[in-house]
Amino acid sequence: MSRQMHLNLFILACGHHQAAWRHPDSHIDELGSLDYYVSLARMAEKAKFDAVFFADGQYNFDLANSPRWFIEPLSTLSALAAHTERIGFITTVSSTFYTPFLAARMLASIDHLSKGRVGCNIVTSMYDVEARNYNLPKMPAHDVRYARAQEFIEVINALWDSWADNALIADRKGLYADVEKIQALNHEGEHFLVDGPLTVPRGPQGRPVLIQAGSSEPGRELAAQFAEAIYAVAYDLASAQSYYRDINARVQKHRPGFKPVILPGLVTYVASTEAEARAKQRELDEYLPTESALQQLSTYIGQDCSDWPLDEPLPALTPLDEFTGPKGRYMTILRIIETEKPTLRELLGRLAAGGGHCTMIGTPDKIADQMEQWFKNEGADGFNLMPPSLPHSLQDFIEQVVPELRKRGLFRSEYTGDTLREHFGLSRPDLVR
Repeated sequence: MSRQMHLNLFILACGHHQAAWRHPDSHIDELGSLDYYVSLARMAEKAKFDAVFFADGQYNFDLANSPRWFIEPLSTLSALAAHTERIGFITTVSSTFYTPFLAARMLASIDHLSKGRVGCNIVTSMYDVEARNYNLPKMPAHDVRYARAQEFIEVINALWDSWADNALIADRKGLYADVEKIQALNHEGEHFLVDGPLTVPRGPQGRPVLIQAGSSEPGRELAAQFAEAIYAVAYDLASAQSYYRDINARVQKHRPGFKPVILPGLVTYVASTEAEARAKQRELDEYLPTESALQQLSTYIGQDCSDWPLDEPLPALTPLDEFTGPKGRYMTILRIIETEKPTLRELLGRLAAGGGHCTMIGTPDKIADQMEQWFKNEGADGFNLMPPSLPHSLQDFIEQVVPELRKRGLFRSEYTGDTLREHFGLSRPDLVR
């Protein structure tokens, strides 16, 4: 079979557009309902997506204007696994706030309960307001967080490998487990003290799938050393190719012969005509609170834009090499302005849905053309779909774009495996001790 795309559904509140919850047809009153998430997971499973993904945050920002972290994802994943059969589930885990034993135990448990369908996205977190919820006065320095993340991953992998595959005997005549095949870690590192072994036997996948999403230099190195799948941020094909080639080159230095699954985020507005697709975008943009959106943009660009004319192009911004704030998002904003030449109002709407992630607007065949171009030209192995409105944008994508991808032989019609590893084309890892 020829190479095919991977597709994940990234579930966030009522959709990735910050104003989606304000739409009269939104499901804002269901964010605490399991039925809401089950319906989305089943839609994705029926379409044969690889996985459902939940991000996570340990903070409350701008609660007056946008919902984000209503639910805790690990507990949600375990519930969703009971209502689905084949689709995978990926949760975000912070190596700064979690301990390795707790994370390894919870993820291994869900891997057993889901029959091998779980993965975890390891992040280092970033805000001081999060740190103060976890007994830290402020976030550790960037290099400290990444050193901790590396040790964290090494320890959770060792915990998942602390039971051999055949250690569990379950002989009713008397032997539950072969203790000679269960090993303690006795790990004492710079950040963690963990004796082990894990209380949970080795799971159906051997280990849950490890995902990483770092774009900084330490983040890319961490991904190159450990990640089996990678979430990427790419505004256009050129930036996607640069990241894709860089990561794969780094991976070959650390793990020769291994190929991670690279999945850029993707926001789509799709309809039978491009005019209709753009009308869907404008409809959500109209619900965006202008004042808070301007405040957010001011933070991104490091200057007050609250009195700029909304329906005119933006004034010249500081060149990238002179900008002193976070450069990744700022560089994307500059590229959006240069490429799309939006008015200020259009830029606010563009950033409200997916930020710097790729946005494709148009007919099913046009969007499929663009996705195929990325897929066949070292831009992506698939996409982390970020519907601007849920469930509406997801339904549009499934009903209109997925059939077009299948017609081109780019996406599966049926699952060929049962575990997340099998969906991603990853082998079951050997026991390492």
